[in-house]
This record gives sequence, structure tokens and C-alpha cells, in this order.
Amino acid sequence: MSDRYCVIGNPIAHSKSPQIHAAYALQTGQDLAYERCLAPLDGFEATVRRLVAEGYRGANVTLPFKLEAARLATRLAPRARAAGAVNTLIFADGEIVGDNTDGPGLVADIVRNAGVPLGGKRILLLGAGGAARGALLPLLEEHPRQIVIANRTLATAEKLVADFADHADRLAVTGFADVEGSFDVVVNATSASLAADVPPVPPAVFGPGVLALDMMYGAQPTVFMAFAASHGASVRDGLGMLVEQAAEAFLLWRGVRPDTAPVMASMRQS
Repeated sequence: MSDRYCVIGNPIAHSKSPQIHAAYALQTGQDLAYERCLAPLDGFEATVRRLVAEGYRGANVTLPFKLEAARLATRLAPRARAAGAVNTLIFADGEIVGDNTDGPGLVADIVRNAGVPLGGKRILLLGAGGAARGALLPLLEEHPRQIVIANRTLATAEKLVADFADHADRLAVTGFADVEGSFDVVVNATSASLAADVPPVPPAVFGPGVLALDMMYGAQPTVFMAFAASHGASVRDGLGMLVEQAAEAFLLWRGVRPDTAPVMASMRQS
């Protein structure tokens, strides 16, 4: 029987993860089956326990269970501990190991796919919730000059910076409307695009030479991407991040890193 994996969420029917991991398995010759798993909103832990009992080897975790997955894990990888959230579970040797590949996926898409190095750059991170928290350590590991975290509620952003006190000299906090200066990269880690909205930052943060990336993706450019592009920025959606974080999870599970380029091209076409 093929090794079994799945992605757990609610809702989950929209997930592209099975398509991505099937492509990775075919490319690398790995014998695995990957499916969607709908967990009741009050039944995440029971779902994971069932998967372990049925012999699954691991799972991805998506909304709204990433924080609960971190609490359930018997051991956390350093980047998952820093994020306070888990999107990848490894079931092995009686343990439930939690990791977070979202941030590495974001960095890989920016650096490798978009060709934008982050060393010495000034980054604007919009939002201070789970998505921003998961991205922060991998972004810091690229040695940017500064990361400015802009959020509607300053206290939430300040708490995030306090949790990364070792990097405080490279972190700053501001409200959306009070963002100042120019940036090399702007990352939208808010959920505003789901409501067809844009974080109310000054248009001056965008311009020629700026990469504006929205973690959300869809068949059409998000309103954030359209707004940034209208002010001269190069724009990118979250599909590359999705494909890259899946490759990182695949590596954790199977010990081989797939080539993301052909999978990305296929996903763009579809």
C-alpha cells in the first residue's frame, strides 16, 4: 500500500495540495497517496488521532487549524515554535512532529522564482497574525536591513516583535496609515484580499523596483496586486508560495526535494 498523507482543513474542497503532491510524487518516483481531509471545527485532534491510528505518515494543516496543530504536536521544529503555528505534521516513532513550511515557501518564491534577493533589503510586512508570524523568522534569516511590520492594531504587532526580541534591531512597528519611507519588498500577510480589500497603506510604498507579493491567490489578480501594480510595483500572488511550501513539506516527509518549476508552470496554466 502507498504511504498515505493528506491536507486537513475546514473548508478543504478548494485545496490544490493533492494536485501538487501528486505531481511531486510522479516526478520523484515516490509511492504515496495524498488526499483532502475535512475535519469538524471541533474535531481536529480527533481527526489527527484517527489518521495516526490508520497509518498515515503525515499531513498538511490549513485554516483554521494551524494554531491547534502547534498545541497538539509532541515536538515542534524551531521555525514552527517561532511561528506558533504548524502547517506540516510528521507521524513517526510515536511522535507528532510539527513544522512550518509557509515562511520557507515564501522566501523561496521571492528569492528563487522572482529573483529578488532579500539580503540588505527593506521589507514591509502587512499584518501581524499567523501568516505574518510564520513568515518572520525565515525572512529574518535572509538578513534584510529592516522589516517593518504594519498592522491595524499596534499592540498585536508589538507583541510579535517582542516574541522576536533577539532580532529587535532589525524590526519596527507602525500602523497601516503611518508607514513611511521606501521599500524593496512589500508582503501582504493580511486576509484583506478575501474581502476584496486593501490594507490602507500610503500608495507611495509602491513604485518601480518594488516587489509586492500577496499571500492570497486566485484566478484573477487580487485587489492588492492591482493596487500595487497601478502604482508601478511588480506584483506576485501566493501560488508560488503554495507550491514552494509544499516542496518543503515533501522534503521533510520523503527526504527528496522536488523540482517546483514544472509544477508551478502547470498550476499557472490550469
